[in-house]
Amino acid sequence: MKKPGPAPAVALPADAHRHPHAPALFVRAVERVCGERGLRLTTVRRRVLELIAAEDKPVKAYDLLDSLRSERHGAAPPTIYRALDFLLEHGFIHRLASINAYTGCHHPEHAHAVPFFICDSCDAAIELCDGGVGELLDAQAATFGFLTQSQSLEVHGQCARCQRT
Repeated sequence: MKKPGPAPAVALPADAHRHPHAPALFVRAVERVCGERGLRLTTVRRRVLELIAAEDKPVKAYDLLDSLRSERHGAAPPTIYRALDFLLEHGFIHRLASINAYTGCHHPEHAHAVPFFICDSCDAAIELCDGGVGELLDAQAATFGFLTQSQSLEVHGQCARCQRT
């Protein structure tokens, strides 16, 4: 059986866009938002955010803990989970439930639900910044009389880079 080739490229919707990997800019954006909202970005919260931002793919909590332990001898799981809870609560990071990992949010200034494309080969995750997807899901839910409270859409497959190898 012949393996299917890559899907043809399609134009992204007008409000969808790609983001460069820019950890320092991301951390500064979160610091700015924290200042505007009167939130306290403690040393540990900031360091966990920096560790997440530095990765080019989602990172697991225990990997974050290992990194933090190399810098702070007494770091324990509650330390990481409290920092992650804060960052999640304020929309600075996303949790990818299907792979139990965390990634930075490209729009930390406002809460939003966006789909992710997750590569099953290299674990890369692409945040699709397209508000229309969430709106479509809400509209479909409404046809069933269902009121959505949160959304999480994770699409698994293989990224373009892994398809070439």
